[in-house]
Amino acid sequence: MEAVKVHIGPLVFDHADYDAEGDVLYLHVGSPRAAEGEETPEGHVLRFEPGTDQIVGLTLVNARWLLDRDGRLIVTVPGKVEASADELAAALTSA
Repeated sequence: MEAVKVHIGPLVFDHADYDAEGDVLYLHVGSPRAAEGEETPEGHVLRFEPGTDQIVGLTLVNARWLLDRDGRLIVTVPGKVEASADELAAALTSA
């Protein structure tokens, strides 16, 4: 798990782990911990502190593929936000 600072809309994540083989980017606020997951309309997973609406993680599925195809990645959190390839570059190199 690499320490980074990734901004996606109003969310700020400070840890990232990228699974290049599966093309899955795991973003966390602090160290990974138990959380409740909720799938977004785009197929990603928001992770919430149990029993709250505080987002503590985000799992981005097909992250690099989507960035290569579209130049951005859209996530509904609950409002729709997007992240550019530049904003995710440091996290995608954390393999």
